Amino acid sequence: MGALSKTWALVLDLGTILLSTSKHVVTKGPPRFHWRSYSKYLQRKASGNTGFLFTFPVLPYLGYEAYRHINCAGAVHAQCKVEEVIEQADYLYGSGETEKLYHLLVKYKDSDNAEFLWRLARASRDLALLSSTSAEDKKRLMYEAFDYSRNALEKNESSSAAHKWYAICISDIGDYEGTKIKIGNAYVVKEHLQRAIELNPKDATAIHILGLWCFAFAELPWYQRKIAAILFASPPSSTYEEALGYFLKAEEVDANFYSKNLLMLGKSYMMLKDQKSSLLWLSKAKDYPAHTEEDKQIHKEAVELLKTLGG
Repeated sequence: MGALSKTWALVLDLGTILLSTSKHVVTKGPPRFHWRSYSKYLQRKASGNTGFLFTFPVLPYLGYEAYRHINCAGAVHAQCKVEEVIEQADYLYGSGETEKLYHLLVKYKDSDNAEFLWRLARASRDLALLSSTSAEDKKRLMYEAFDYSRNALEKNESSSAAHKWYAICISDIGDYEGTKIKIGNAYVVKEHLQRAIELNPKDATAIHILGLWCFAFAELPWYQRKIAAILFASPPSSTYEEALGYFLKAEEVDANFYSKNLLMLGKSYMMLKDQKSSLLWLSKAKDYPAHTEEDKQIHKEAVELLKTLGG
């Protein structure tokens, strides 16, 4: 078989494979591929024959068609792979498989996809918080998490999750940067949490974290308030009433979604001297099913607080 015939057979075979795997419907019509010159096309058009003719040879056209189909198929395959990895990642996260999740996502650390990156930030942080993680590795993972969350935000400023995890991670690294940096970052944390909630008002976790922010500054010790006042003209501040409002809002959005939200409701009411309400929410925190290590710690703290209230 000549070189031209071999090429023709190869292109036809490739075309057959592409068509057999494509969901596109090929409509019936006049022959599409002809070895015709533009002059012959004009002659036939003038004589009333309106058959559809191309002015370029079949092989280049078939090559273009094959390239176009491959590109389309590649794009679809890439999108399917993205969705498949994200689905697998969310399953591992829900199952508490922190190390497996991290190793799955770290392969995509250079991705342009914010959905990969904020999930990787979350996985890095969760790995850092495991009791088996050394202090050195914890610090490294916290900074990794911050870098991934920042990259996620750069890739997609409209991602609620990217804003939320950037806020969380920049707060975390403040523990390594000193009091001045941590307090300065507090403004940034609040700003990004508010933006996350603006983009997704149904994100109970972001609302809860903003409640934690308010609670932390409501109970800021006097000496830290003094330092903050020296360092900043208007240091961040909040009240227990404001914190309570966010915890209640989070519960309204997704009731019983998180043991710590129940605990913080109890603690907020305790600080506001509402013992009846405090007992109610601390009891709910105590009775919350302890699925995670954190749930167990929440249960223990709720029991201790109930004892102080005589509950």
